[in-house]
Amino acid sequence: MSTYISNSQKRSRQIQNYRYSAAFKQKVVTEIEEGVYTVAETERIYGVTRATIYVWLRRFGKEHLINRTVRVKMRGEADRIKELEKEKQKLETALAQAHLKILTLESTIESAEKIYKVDFKKKSGTKASE
Repeated sequence: MSTYISNSQKRSRQIQNYRYSAAFKQKVVTEIEEGVYTVAETERIYGVTRATIYVWLRRFGKEHLINRTVRVKMRGEADRIKELEKEKQKLETALAQAHLKILTLESTIESAEKIYKVDFKKKSGTKASE
C-alpha cells in the first residue's frame, strides 16, 4: 500500500476555477430575465453555481436599476438648492407671522366689538348712514 499520490491525482482533487466572458454572463442573465430558463435550470445547463449566477444577475441584470434613484447635478446646483431652501424657510416664517398677526387683529376687533357693542367690520354693499 503506497501513500504516494501522483500529480494527476492531485490535480483531479483540486477545485477548478473557471473564467467566463462578459458576453456569456450577459447571455445567461438575459435568458433568466426573459424567462427562458430559471436560475436552477441555468445552473444545470451551463454548470455554473447558483451563487455565481446571482452575482451576475446583480451586476449585469436590469433589476439593479429599478430601485435606484440617479441624480444629475450641475456645478453650483447644490449651492443654489441650499439658497432656495433658506429662502423658502424665510418665506414660511413670514407667512406664519402674517397669519398670527391676522388672528391677533381679528381677535382684537372681536373683543372691541363685545366691549363697545359696535360693529367695526364694514359690510360690503351697505351705505353709510347720514
